[in-house]
Amino acid sequence: MTTLQEQQAIGQQFKERMNEDELLNCMRCGFCLPSCPTYIESGQKESHSPRGRIALMKAVTDGLIEPDEDVERTLELCLGCRACEPVCPSGVKYGHLLEEARDIIAQHKKHSLPARAVRKVVFKELFPHQKRMRLAVGLLGLYQRTGLQVVARKAGIMKLIPNNLSAMEKVLPKVPTMKQMKSRPDYLPPLKEKVKKVAFFSGCLMDTMFLETNNATMKLLQLAGCEIVIPKDQACCGALHGHSGEKSIAKDMAKKNIEAFENLGVDYIITNAGGCGGFLIDYDHLLKDDPNWKDRALAFKNKLKDISEILVEVEFHNKVKLSLPEQIITYQDSCHLRNVMKTASAPRTLLKSIQNIYYHEMKDADRCCGSAGIYNIVESEMSMQILDYKMKQATKTQATTIVTANPGCLLQMKLGVDRENQSEHMEVVHIVDLLLKAAEYKANQF
Repeated sequence: MTTLQEQQAIGQQFKERMNEDELLNCMRCGFCLPSCPTYIESGQKESHSPRGRIALMKAVTDGLIEPDEDVERTLELCLGCRACEPVCPSGVKYGHLLEEARDIIAQHKKHSLPARAVRKVVFKELFPHQKRMRLAVGLLGLYQRTGLQVVARKAGIMKLIPNNLSAMEKVLPKVPTMKQMKSRPDYLPPLKEKVKKVAFFSGCLMDTMFLETNNATMKLLQLAGCEIVIPKDQACCGALHGHSGEKSIAKDMAKKNIEAFENLGVDYIITNAGGCGGFLIDYDHLLKDDPNWKDRALAFKNKLKDISEILVEVEFHNKVKLSLPEQIITYQDSCHLRNVMKTASAPRTLLKSIQNIYYHEMKDADRCCGSAGIYNIVESEMSMQILDYKMKQATKTQATTIVTANPGCLLQMKLGVDRENQSEHMEVVHIVDLLLKAAEYKANQF
């Protein structure tokens, strides 16, 4: 429970740090309401809408209400999907307001001892250090390969942990070995005539747990005629920290990434994870108050591009024959890829160019799937409500393949398929894995 002293400190920080102009930009028109999953799933509860949350932030800033448990709870329940931003006629940067408010609360509230321990391990000891990430994921790989996973499931051990965690354990990908994770290139030549020189943002989880997807991304870039530089001193993007009230650590990682990428002489910086891209492209906002970094952050932002965008730009889908066995596919947008990076048409252009496939657009493909970083773990009930709706729409497409562009979305949709007992009839894949398979597929004509 937040104490009176903590509430006073939080209220003072709201007055000093919240962007008054941005708060006033909200006209309370309600255009955001149909786009907000938590507003819809809560039975249209006003406090769980973007304009409702902005009203609460404004009231705390003006000293009209205290930042009590109810205020904190409604901010916690927000997915941070930012679907409200594209439909806002005033262009309110809701995501920036939410991150600032969460950071103020997190930095001035005394968390319980277990919560402090978890936050320290996750935010300070694990994600900022890639070697430790490899070790942690490597231990998961041992759990999968040594038979411990099978034993744990048969012995019923998974029933002893929370349902949301045991469900997520079932859909985790097969983890690469430590040797594979350590054997990462820092340069790759184009496999065709060079058209661009790019740098690849490999990420933390993407370059460990989802290593094969990173490998597929680099192979696609090579096939597209890209010379690739992969800086070894790059860091985690900082999205998890920025969304969870740890902005100071997020800023440190942003600076490290800017330094790693700024003197490479590349045309673009390529990312393949919508969640990472959505945070990377906001580095200029994150560092806007730092005169030594704001211009460097803007230069970084201006070179950032999603893998789907560069493939379309260099006409990869017209130069390389893409073909797969006949099937129906659909696409689930990554919220931050669509709402923050403004990338929606490029993935669809690539998917529709694959021969023998039938593309069926999913209703509300742009609505969040409920993953939202660690939201599906800390807010499981709301996350599953949102996922259940998403799976209803996916099922209606009759697709056997659901394509995503973000690792969190990938796991969440896999969980949805498992919950619907559709694993034998439906698969979930990252778009680059599907595109590489389509590029390498050789149809058996006889």
